[in-house]
Amino acid sequence: MNEISVQDLHARKDVPLVDVREVHEYEAGHVPGAINIPMSELNERVGELPAEPFDVICELGGRSGRVVEALSQRGYEVTNVAGGTSAWREAGYPVDL
Repeated sequence: MNEISVQDLHARKDVPLVDVREVHEYEAGHVPGAINIPMSELNERVGELPAEPFDVICELGGRSGRVVEALSQRGYEVTNVAGGTSAWREAGYPVDL
């Protein structure tokens, strides 16, 4: 599985980021620019996923890792963000509410 650190994510430009946490988690604070498509809604909203390569984040990295594995098997070019939004916050990076 392709994986990057939150430091790598912070340095990236022009790569879409999909946050697969539930809406209430996303609204409590998310990486700026992330779009919210909860894992629980992914099958119904697969058409909203970016066509180009993108990154996937959750709170700790578990859910996003499962999503990355599943989407990779479907032919998507996706990368998991290790440590998730929790690691992003711990690194001192800002979150949007």
